[in-house]
Amino acid sequence: MVTPDNQASVHLICRIPLVSSAEIRHTATTYKQVETFCLGSRMKERPEEIFRKHGGQLRMSEAIEQGITRYMLYSLKDRGVIEQVSRGIYRLVDLPPISNPDLVTVSLRFPNAVICLVSALAYHDITTQIPHVVFVAVSRDSRIPSLDHPPIQAYRFSNDAYESGIEEYSIDAVPVKVYSPEKTLADCFKFRNKIGMDIVLEALKLYAIRKEVNLGELFRYAKICRVEKVMRPYLEATI
Repeated sequence: MVTPDNQASVHLICRIPLVSSAEIRHTATTYKQVETFCLGSRMKERPEEIFRKHGGQLRMSEAIEQGITRYMLYSLKDRGVIEQVSRGIYRLVDLPPISNPDLVTVSLRFPNAVICLVSALAYHDITTQIPHVVFVAVSRDSRIPSLDHPPIQAYRFSNDAYESGIEEYSIDAVPVKVYSPEKTLADCFKFRNKIGMDIVLEALKLYAIRKEVNLGELFRYAKICRVEKVMRPYLEATI
């Protein structure tokens, strides 16, 4: 009998068309390898092809939905076909390097989180800061996300503030939500005591230099974030 604890060579004949018992005996040496081999042989598509159909990257839950078992994922990883990007997220190793791995990883793990504050400033190139954590916003009733790597600094926003100004970008075929430059500036004024007023004022100056200024949007988001009175004198002096 084959059991998960049996680590000796396993002689097992699976009822799979066009697959000989000799091939299985040669390939399968443990219970996990037997399961992986048999299930993989019954699949209409190779696991690698399933990965490619989904941009080369899958969550474990998505892989299981497509018929790829946990053992098959572990086998693909051991063979160097896929790599683990983060907990529960796998990616084909032959894909080009991820251009922004921190934002991609966070967005894959927490698709409802929105990149905000200093991380959004950095994405829009209106800061000289290099964030050492990924700043994200979640709705007020959401669970605060947490990761060992990359580290996350999460903030709960009111519903209006959370839903306003979201832009979606595709980074390495992964949808990443980032607040617009104007919404990000309003958020930075709102959290100025958390991130530092020097960072806020530098971002405002760089925004005026590098972006097409949209005063209407700036004041609209300032009102949503309840910082209109705070922002107005700085906008009038800078823009």
